[in-house]
Amino acid sequence: MVRDRPDRQSLSQLRTDALVREARQLAGLSQSELAARIGTSQSVVSRWERGVDTPRIDTLAGILQACGFEADLTFRRHDDVDRAQLRQNLAMTASQRLRSVANVSEFLAKAHPVEREAARA
Repeated sequence: MVRDRPDRQSLSQLRTDALVREARQLAGLSQSELAARIGTSQSVVSRWERGVDTPRIDTLAGILQACGFEADLTFRRHDDVDRAQLRQNLAMTASQRLRSVANVSEFLAKAHPVEREAARA
């Protein structure tokens, strides 16, 4: 599956290193090109992508914008459901929902094999 945007993440689980790298790569930019667009150095971008430093939230928004993306911030209670996701799923046909579940199941089966092995131990 070809992705055209970074994965959706909750703020509490946000890994800025992975998000910066993924947004930059999806935009087809080198670290130097991204650095030039946001007015910093390549070494700073490298430090963000390696998780050595973390950009401030306003800087992160600028990074995403420089890569052609926009961050959405949604507040909801811990026990609240994701209504946008519910609307999206309800708009699917039965066959589309089935295909979506199969895709997610296949992805999860392949994702993070090391973590799955550690969980079994």
